[in-house]
Amino acid sequence: MHVSHLSLTDYRSWGALELDLAPGSTALVGANGQGKTNLVEALGYAATLSSHRVAADAPLVRAGAERAVVRATVERDGRATLVELEVNPGRANRARINRGPVPRAREVLGILRTVLFAPEDLALVRGDPSERRRFLDDLLVASAPRYAGVRADYERVLKQRNALLKTAFLARRSGGGDMRTLDVWDAHLARAGAELLAARLGLVEALRPRIATAYRAVAVGGSGDRGATEVDYRCSLGEAMPASRDRDVLTAAMLAELARVRPQEVDRGVSLVGPHRDELVLGLSGLPVKGYASHGESWSFALAMRLASYELLRADGGEPVLILDDVFAELDTGRRDRLAELVGGAEQVLVTAAVAADVPEALAGSRIDVHEGAVTRVR
Repeated sequence: MHVSHLSLTDYRSWGALELDLAPGSTALVGANGQGKTNLVEALGYAATLSSHRVAADAPLVRAGAERAVVRATVERDGRATLVELEVNPGRANRARINRGPVPRAREVLGILRTVLFAPEDLALVRGDPSERRRFLDDLLVASAPRYAGVRADYERVLKQRNALLKTAFLARRSGGGDMRTLDVWDAHLARAGAELLAARLGLVEALRPRIATAYRAVAVGGSGDRGATEVDYRCSLGEAMPASRDRDVLTAAMLAELARVRPQEVDRGVSLVGPHRDELVLGLSGLPVKGYASHGESWSFALAMRLASYELLRADGGEPVLILDDVFAELDTGRRDRLAELVGGAEQVLVTAAVAADVPEALAGSRIDVHEGAVTRVR
């Protein structure tokens, strides 16, 4: 899989752009603030319907414009597919596939798959648990787009249940309250939560050895046992967590735990059980990565998580586009060279850098200079 053409209209700093891309390595080189990251962010948006930099769509639209348009031509198995996304802040976004409209924007998920590593990824190891939950769920959707619906269903049910818990809290203070409606939403939350939980557990199991291999390769050159990684999933079910990943078993366990903690939930007006409370626990040499790992170790661990994602997606026959946004300037020479060697054989690698010297020789394929709202192909 590779992107052969990217077209932007009123996206971030780009009023209009037409950019041809080729398989292999391409370096986008330019000083800070010239729009390099905006280009690769647009590709990530075409793949995931979200930005790795901001949570809302409004910042993606150029100042003064009402909407932004991203078009990406994706080549796979000798066939080209055009993905078009119209970003409309405050309104529903629109999508087209091969110029034909689709009922929901998420219909485009799976056409283009990307794995993007950027400075923001330090939050994967140093940030809140929500960052790691998002990492898992984004990867689930990339591997099987139907999980976008599962994720949306769970978030919708959770929002409704939290609203009902707050209502129940107020009603109990006044001496009233009917819990039967909450029982119905318990069932919905347990069913959607069990499906998401089962998928996450399977994903973590598949990622664990890949993260270990990638970390050894990037951080220590693949030699010895130095820097052993640990990746574990901590579920909000606690001791009530069953050994089975069967969805019916997980649903029953979640329902039982929801019933047990309901008094605390009503007191606090928030759901205390479910995938939204779970945590991906990361360790290195027996210590938590967060708070104990050095800057270089943290970078290497975050990079290992992205490389493991790449290998996982690649294993199912759909090699993703690999994007390295301003990564090499943060790495020492050894890590830089080892990373370049690891990804040099990918079908398509896009690298951004402030100066050409930051791009390792192994990835010095095509070069495009980005300057003052224009792109110039150097080679």
